[in-house]
Amino acid sequence: MKILTGWCSALCLSVSTIYAQATNDLNAQLQQLQEQQHRMREQFEQQLREQQAQIDLLKSQLATAQTNELPPAAGPAWDPTQPVRLGSGSAYMDIGLVGTVAIGASTADDIEGGTQPGGHDPNQRGFTFQGAEVNFTGAVDPYFRGNVNVLFSVDSEGESFVELEEGWLETISLPGNLQLRAGQLLTSFGRHNTQHPHQWSFVDAPLANALFLGPDGLRNPGAQISWLAPVPFFAEVSLGVQNSHGETAAPFRSSGHHHGTSEDHLELPFGFRHPDNDRGVGGPGDLLYSPRLAMSFDLTDSQTLLIGASGAFGPNSSGGSGDTMTQIYGVDLYWKWKPATAHGGFPFLSWQTEAILRRYELGRFNWDENGNGLADEGEVVDPDTGLPAVLGRETVTDYGFYSQVLWGFRKGWVAGLRWDCIFGERADYESRGLLLDGAPLGRDPHRRERWRLSPNLTWYPSEFSKLRLQYNYDYHRTLGSDHSVWLQLEFLLGAHAAHSF
Repeated sequence: MKILTGWCSALCLSVSTIYAQATNDLNAQLQQLQEQQHRMREQFEQQLREQQAQIDLLKSQLATAQTNELPPAAGPAWDPTQPVRLGSGSAYMDIGLVGTVAIGASTADDIEGGTQPGGHDPNQRGFTFQGAEVNFTGAVDPYFRGNVNVLFSVDSEGESFVELEEGWLETISLPGNLQLRAGQLLTSFGRHNTQHPHQWSFVDAPLANALFLGPDGLRNPGAQISWLAPVPFFAEVSLGVQNSHGETAAPFRSSGHHHGTSEDHLELPFGFRHPDNDRGVGGPGDLLYSPRLAMSFDLTDSQTLLIGASGAFGPNSSGGSGDTMTQIYGVDLYWKWKPATAHGGFPFLSWQTEAILRRYELGRFNWDENGNGLADEGEVVDPDTGLPAVLGRETVTDYGFYSQVLWGFRKGWVAGLRWDCIFGERADYESRGLLLDGAPLGRDPHRRERWRLSPNLTWYPSEFSKLRLQYNYDYHRTLGSDHSVWLQLEFLLGAHAAHSF
């Protein structure tokens, strides 16, 4: 019994111990489950709060969008190099303004139209406001882009004038690598004629361009189609068709005075004008045609070469009904070296050259304009007969070229040197010993040999301004030598459209 009682007591004690331990383990599990449940409830409530906050934010943004009162979005600060832009997306317009003023002096008696034949050249001693050009450019829609250049300028008499240099619409999605441009166009002839004054590397225009293509360059209403050839290098062929009359078509049917000459200056040969000159456009023969081929090659990783050939053909003002023509041919070359280590475009070295040949047909001209058969004052007289001269048809040929080198020797500093030269073959009307008011005419001063040498130095404080100092040595076979010094200041407001290479 004692043994049995002992075993029973031990068994009961063991059961009690096991039960107590099991109870403790169960309580611990219950507490753990309760804590886990509490954490999950807190996480669930946190998620509900976050989702409710997102729902409230979306409701607020939706309500604001429906009332067109979207809050301003935070973005990068405006930078001066960014354009002044109106609109966005596929339809926008950028606005920029370039102002150019020059101050200087010259030994020449005739500066405007004489020593400086370009319409945007410095035109007097002291100050010349060469122009304030406003540029509007942008995308019209996914199919067209547009560009307008309006120039305000002041001549040597202090008269202000406004002119539309360019205003065109251009396609951006034609198939077959084709592109069409229409409006008021700078004729695609050579390199300089398509550049606006603020793009020039010198204070003034080259002599050949100003004298052969016109003081304001060759430009008129018309259209141009161009084709980018599918070859391994850049090759573009273009053809322009424009009106051939007006003061911006000086070598063709212009009724204005060429080369800046005054009303009382005898203008030969371009003074021989036919009354039909102002007839407008009567057919295809009254239009100006200008084909061009331009090709560009990468000679090395640091050298690029561009070569081009241009032509301009149309009727001139010497004959009637388009029976006298002007033919202008040009070739141009541009080479540039810029090392791979260049910073901000510097250093660099470039060479640009253009050569122009002009053939101008002169119609038959009778100086007896009033028909009285007498040699009146202001009429050219034949010395053999003493009567007003009668000039036959002939073609006069003139040549011209310029060559310029630019050296960007350090950031913001460019040194330049340009050589200009023009000359013409002696014409029949220059060889007959004709007289004007008793004095021999001799060689036409507008066609006599002349050349100019122009070194300059340009400093660009930033991309929005530049200062340029230039010296010109001019030599004219008839007028002799002249010296000129010009200091030019230019500034940019807003941003300007990118220029072609």
